[in-house]
Amino acid sequence: MAGEAVLSATGLRHRFGAKAVLRGVDLEGADGEVLGLIGPNGSGKTTALRILHHAIVPEAGKVQLAGRDLATYSGRERARLIAVMAQDVAGEVPLTVADVVLLGRIPHSSTFGSTSESDLHIATESLDSAGALHLARQEFGTLSGGERQRVLVARALAQRPRVLLMDEPTNHLDIGSQHHVLQVVRERRLATIVVLHDLNLAARYCDRVIVLDHGAVRAVGPPGAALTADLVGDTYAVQAEQTTADDGTAQLLFRGHSHS
Repeated sequence: MAGEAVLSATGLRHRFGAKAVLRGVDLEGADGEVLGLIGPNGSGKTTALRILHHAIVPEAGKVQLAGRDLATYSGRERARLIAVMAQDVAGEVPLTVADVVLLGRIPHSSTFGSTSESDLHIATESLDSAGALHLARQEFGTLSGGERQRVLVARALAQRPRVLLMDEPTNHLDIGSQHHVLQVVRERRLATIVVLHDLNLAARYCDRVIVLDHGAVRAVGPPGAALTADLVGDTYAVQAEQTTADDGTAQLLFRGHSHS
């Protein structure tokens, strides 16, 4: 059950050059809720996510974190409350996996603080939850794409944030690992906002979804209500059919439009 709103945005507008990327987007993430940001490529999902952790300052609109203007937080204060798992991280990082995950503890340490036993325990538990504990002594730069994704999820969990922002956390993961990672995230019951391309993963693991198209909100609500066949078909230019899995979860079937 979702709690109070933790991170909210109203009237987000942004453009890159002459191209409008966001056109008045409102969204809200609550304690205990997984909110999915979905939509076609170029719909504004990643831009919205970057605005939510102050990597981009929007041309218009307001973001509030725990009832306070996001812009008034210091970087360290934001990092104590928001963990971010971005899409692209350089692979040649001369650190072990354990060291990468321990970076998530930096916002909580004193200025000259060394790694504590508590930090080590949290890092170990986070690696274990993400299914990456066996990688702890390996160099991060030597890992496969899927292994890196698991480690970055562990680093975000080790931050012990109140808000978790994730941009395509299932990239490079096989089907089993995709479900494992999203189940781990869901069980943490953080205020989680996640960009996903796979609509069926969004339907299964998100409490609500926001469908973006050309920078505007097309639909918002529980996946079964928001992801109608007509809306999905129109937004993604496919033929879509909504069905229901054995456990009651909405699922979607797709096929391309016929050109005959």
